[in-house]
Amino acid sequence: MARARLLLVEDDAALAELLQFNFRREDFEVVHTPDGEEALLLAKERTPDIVLLDWMVEGISGLEVCRRLRRAPETQNVPIIMLTARGEEEDRVRGLETGADDYVTKPFSPRELVARVGAVLRRVRPGLAGEQLAYADIEMDTVGHKVRRNGEVVPLGPTEFRLLRHFLEHPGHVFSRERLLDSVWGHDSDIESRTVDVHIRRLRKAINVGDRPDIIRTVRSAGYALDSEGC
Repeated sequence: MARARLLLVEDDAALAELLQFNFRREDFEVVHTPDGEEALLLAKERTPDIVLLDWMVEGISGLEVCRRLRRAPETQNVPIIMLTARGEEEDRVRGLETGADDYVTKPFSPRELVARVGAVLRRVRPGLAGEQLAYADIEMDTVGHKVRRNGEVVPLGPTEFRLLRHFLEHPGHVFSRERLLDSVWGHDSDIESRTVDVHIRRLRKAINVGDRPDIIRTVRSAGYALDSEGC
């Protein structure tokens, strides 16, 4: 199963600790901050798969964080669940109209919240809920370490496999070389960013054999994306 990255924006230290424990136990990668401004920076540095956002946090409000996340190209499609003690219908409507995908009123059960996050991710990112990833005519078995395109096996090296997996988990998203280095090679990698270009070429060569259209789009001055619309 692909590991989901969760950004938790919560200024209640005890609640934040409880949620981090529950989500990490379910194998989520959790990044926590009590501050709205820092949340925006963290989301920009590395796009989360889902955001848990308290209405009232330090710095700017949760509502404003939600608005800005929805305006930013890299986070406009990231699901956001608002956490709040405000249970009035008007408040729920404001949260949803601002761009939140769901609204959870305190107090709540951590187990129920984990289940709701899982349900949202299964809806918007099916690849995080199983062992099979697919996009257009490409299929990946993450356990068997096999890739097929249009039913035919595509041999890939370990790095190209990880690179394709990252693209399959985020179809349509544009990633810079630096973000790909961080996500595929890891935080501590000393590899130069241009190395990404080399592995992109190898990946293209492997999956575009014959007359198959190039499904990896190069976005000038921005990076790369898995995108079949231009094919």
